[in-house]
Amino acid sequence: MSQFLWLIPGTPMLGALIIALLGGLLQRRHLAIMATCAAAIAFLVVLLTWLAGAATSQPLQQTLYTWIAVGDWNPTIGFILDRLALIMVSVVSGVGLLIHIYSISFMAEDSDQRRYYFFLNLFLAGMLILVLADNLLLLYLGWELVGLCSFALIGFWYHEPMRASAGRKAFITTRIGDMSLALGIFLLYSQFNDLSLSYLLANAAAQWEAGSQLAILTALLILGGAIGKSAQLPLQVWLPDAMAGPSPVSALIHAATMVTAGVYLIARTYPLFELAPHVQWSVAAIGAITIIYGASAALAQNDFKRILAYSTISQVGYMFLALGCGAYALALFHLVTHAFFKSLLFLAAGTVIHSSGNEHNIHNLGRLGNHSPLVRWSFLIGAASLAGFPLITAGFYSKEAILTATWSAPAGPLLWVFAAFGVLLTAVYIFRVYFLVFQGSQSSASMPSVSGSMTWPLLILALFSLIGGFVEFPEGWPAPHLWSTWLEDEFKSVVLPPLAIAYSLQFITSLLPLIGIVLAFVLVRRKQIGHSLPIIVFLRRGWGFDALYQTMLIQPYFSLARFLKNTDTLLVEGTLQKLTHACLIFATACRSGVEHGVLDKSINGLLAGLRFGYARLSATQNGLLTRYALMISAGAVFLLSYWLW
Repeated sequence: MSQFLWLIPGTPMLGALIIALLGGLLQRRHLAIMATCAAAIAFLVVLLTWLAGAATSQPLQQTLYTWIAVGDWNPTIGFILDRLALIMVSVVSGVGLLIHIYSISFMAEDSDQRRYYFFLNLFLAGMLILVLADNLLLLYLGWELVGLCSFALIGFWYHEPMRASAGRKAFITTRIGDMSLALGIFLLYSQFNDLSLSYLLANAAAQWEAGSQLAILTALLILGGAIGKSAQLPLQVWLPDAMAGPSPVSALIHAATMVTAGVYLIARTYPLFELAPHVQWSVAAIGAITIIYGASAALAQNDFKRILAYSTISQVGYMFLALGCGAYALALFHLVTHAFFKSLLFLAAGTVIHSSGNEHNIHNLGRLGNHSPLVRWSFLIGAASLAGFPLITAGFYSKEAILTATWSAPAGPLLWVFAAFGVLLTAVYIFRVYFLVFQGSQSSASMPSVSGSMTWPLLILALFSLIGGFVEFPEGWPAPHLWSTWLEDEFKSVVLPPLAIAYSLQFITSLLPLIGIVLAFVLVRRKQIGHSLPIIVFLRRGWGFDALYQTMLIQPYFSLARFLKNTDTLLVEGTLQKLTHACLIFATACRSGVEHGVLDKSINGLLAGLRFGYARLSATQNGLLTRYALMISAGAVFLLSYWLW
């Protein structure tokens, strides 16, 4: 099967190219079918790798060709499929396929489906390249491709300024993390002269001592990249605004793929973090604080999708908490279950919003009319799994495993309190949404129907949101631990507390979601959430991070930009005035020997040429990204042509 690995990212990439080159000749529905078929082939190849025994055999590797040859450095376009990558490609391709199917009906009336499906296929290809890459250079290519496509998809309806601004915000914020990751890659290459993941991780563990400055700096730089992509504190501000994109995009980017790229990156490079214990503990601390941040902010929101966005921030915080505690397998376990129930919640929310005239306010949605039983039950299953409803939902098993493993980590009881409080808040905010939207309607309006292409993704995701956790039962239960056993060769086992403590923690973890559901019901009935108390306003504004960054970073930046622009304009105008004055002096000196009319025309022509050149050069700096890209590409082609010649 190794010779077919390239088909996993290759088919979505080919689908994107066909849509870009020939999409103008196809009808809208044909575009949707072509993009969906490309995603389906990628998923089919992943299934074949499972059937061929990739889950139990040695990692599969494929090297397509040497990408760049510079001295002794020969980075390749190469892929590796081990158990970690197999988990990710299964989730990305599987959920990606369901979202493509869902989009067929959801985007049927949109006039720009060619651009939508081009970027959707390209995003899927970029994410699969990121996961399968066997070296950091190729991984970074997929990393940046995912960022570019997320910018295009979040700002898909760019004719609305708010949506275009959300795309720019996501792009710029994640660039901060991307720059950190790039610096980490440069540092690793400067030390080892290679970017192969297997070579780097083996040699770093052999050459660097635990706690060394280089290990700490490298881990910090990689952590910066992970924080940006996974929307963790303090780079989380882009994700709530990213809900401006279509609902299928929200499900794909903010549930199963892009926001979990940082989790995958840390899990893939975990030997580097184990060489920097303080940085690894910082990962856990960031995750614990982000859990509370996301859950508390979600509690005060009234926008349907914005609540789910803050929920994603909080749930990825659980994955970071597990990574920081050394429970890498459990972080991936929650990554998988989260992909199921959060995609389900986003698609159910998108169906409600789509059938309610694009209404997002949860108070209004409950009054607009009755909702389809399929959507109501799908959302209820997703909400129960997100809250960690005991025994019957996948979210319970993955979240309980993380909380139990956290107890034995450094400062474990403190981290556990944060995580447990997050469980309580999660149940409150998600069932607040359920009670307001699906149980509060007094309208007798007819229930809207759900098309077939939207029905099947909801049913499949609902099923896995229930049964997806049965691969890893809690510690001490007379049931198998298939997940941790399967990954024991990839990651070392985590230290767990004694059984008596584990049973107590499991009981509390089971009780908290039930208490949260009751609290949500009481608060909705008494209407205690939604008014303008200062604490509610503070939480609704995401703890004021946007206002803080606006004051400290954005406004000073724009002020500096305006100052430099005005300074540049004055400098150019002053230069032109001095040149004009010099020309006049020259004309006066030469007037006796030269025909006056000829000299005037020459000077005027020179000035006109200078003004024309200034106007043309100024026009190139117009802020259009496409113009800059064209100029950069043209320059690159010119230099390459000159070098080849």
